[in-house]
Amino acid sequence: MTPPQAPTPDELAALRQRYERERERRVRPDGAGQYQATEAEFGYYAADPYVGDVAEREPMHDTVDVAVVGGGFGGILAGARMRQQGLERVRIVEQGGDFGGTWYWNRYPGIHCDIESHVYLPMLDETGYVPEWKYAPGEEIRRHAVRVAQKFDLYRDALFSTAVTSLTWDEASETWLVATDRGDAFRATYVVTATGTLSEPKLPGIPGIEDFKGHTFHTSRWDYAYTGGTADGGLTGLSQKRVGIVGTGATGIQVIPMLAEDAEHVYVFQRTPSTVDVRANCRTTAGDVGADHDGWAHERRENYLRIVSGESADKDLVADRWTMSAGLLEKLLPSFRRQGDRKAFEVAYEAADATKMNELRARVEETVNDPDTAEKLKPWYRYACKRPTFSDKYYPAFNRGNVTLVDTADTHGIERITEQGVVVGGTTYELDCLIFATGFSVGTSGVLSGKLPVHGRDGTQLLHAWARQGPRSLHGFTGNGFPNLIHMGSLQNASSVNFTHILDEQAVHAAALVAAAHAKDALIEPPREAEDAWIAVLAEDAPDHEWFHAECTPGYYNREGRGRPNGPSAYPHGAFAFHELLKRWREESMDEILRTRTAQQL
Repeated sequence: MTPPQAPTPDELAALRQRYERERERRVRPDGAGQYQATEAEFGYYAADPYVGDVAEREPMHDTVDVAVVGGGFGGILAGARMRQQGLERVRIVEQGGDFGGTWYWNRYPGIHCDIESHVYLPMLDETGYVPEWKYAPGEEIRRHAVRVAQKFDLYRDALFSTAVTSLTWDEASETWLVATDRGDAFRATYVVTATGTLSEPKLPGIPGIEDFKGHTFHTSRWDYAYTGGTADGGLTGLSQKRVGIVGTGATGIQVIPMLAEDAEHVYVFQRTPSTVDVRANCRTTAGDVGADHDGWAHERRENYLRIVSGESADKDLVADRWTMSAGLLEKLLPSFRRQGDRKAFEVAYEAADATKMNELRARVEETVNDPDTAEKLKPWYRYACKRPTFSDKYYPAFNRGNVTLVDTADTHGIERITEQGVVVGGTTYELDCLIFATGFSVGTSGVLSGKLPVHGRDGTQLLHAWARQGPRSLHGFTGNGFPNLIHMGSLQNASSVNFTHILDEQAVHAAALVAAAHAKDALIEPPREAEDAWIAVLAEDAPDHEWFHAECTPGYYNREGRGRPNGPSAYPHGAFAFHELLKRWREESMDEILRTRTAQQL
């Protein structure tokens, strides 16, 4: 591929106009309301297909040191780091039938991680494991989650196929009462919420979705009993089936080439094309990644974080399309790059953005044979408007005779679903099977959605308090009025493209808080002054990105075209600097949030 030339001012002006036209073709007045939860009559879309009949057990009414809500990597890492701090009774409560979180639920054909496995998989140094592929398949990742849980004996007290339904602070005993949907009502001295940002599948609210008479399921609950095969392919059950798939994000990019290999015909319903960059996956050896000394994985992970956070590094150890395009992530991941002459920065940033997007559009044109299909697959928006994806199989799939791209932009999405199939532009596409690759309610954990009510001191409900005064925390972890409650996630701390690294740093921090409180028989609860000071830090240098996302094509990054408001929601100087800040705080100031316990331990 010939590298594209830097755009001229006239070309940039034309691009802005094209981006605006393409945005208007896709934006909808209902915004995020175009989606619906997998609840009530749609609850079967979220049912666990991997456990069969859930074994009966007696409800738990005991007391543990730490209760962790969620058994994905966040919960596993919290449990593992607590174990390293000497905590004996650590109970992880997980709605799925085993550990793994997103990687327990997502087992669709072609599933791989988009982040290099040698930095994505946590605790490689501690487990001695070296991933087999540069980008690990889903099953390798799921097995590693189990590996970490086994190493740190997290199965011992775990409760699976169980959802926490409420957390209530008991002032008399200074413990949390943890209730679940299976009758459990146990106490925990400390609670860590690690319910994740990819836990609640969503469906499009298309009229008639309930009328379809064919087979249907969500990609996060892949129905291999119907399709046959495995995540590696061989979907023999689709050999005489007309299959429709809704969604062309990160999941659809991986699924569609697999469907194309085995289905009689595949109809791809696309509203907005993703950017699809080079994947270049390959098998790796320990020598390839420098796994010949203690701490190799930590070094590689820190190097990666530095680069994608905008920090300098002597060498790029991973050297993939994420690190090559790191400068374009500034609108998603605030960092020091915002400093200096803002106008000059934005001019250079737009030019670099246009160069990259021209490169990605050229890749479509050079790969897809049919000019009309190629044009519909080209992404017309700024790089940071949608999550980047990576595949070397996606575009070639559209050169097959059994794959049809159905562009829905001019109708702002699918018009309706009938008993026989999907209607777009007045045309009915008759289907035997309809698959929804429509992802998750990103950023909506049980706590933030209200499905997991949290009552702190004096019965104050967390969401009610935040509705009055806005989210309040110290570093995003702890809050006044909610003792011994630690949140893991992205609210009021820092994030990165490699979220397992973020979660591990959060787990280390959470375990350090608990260990310090446990040693001093104290409660973890920041004073309001500490919360005020932290919110001021977030607000002082909060980046002005609202204008950028308001101009983006609709997607979950900008609330489906409603924009992404500025505000004190994240640490403004990047994840690498945030982790350094936490380390200093633990060394110098942790005592400020430890309060004297008054109740007798049960």
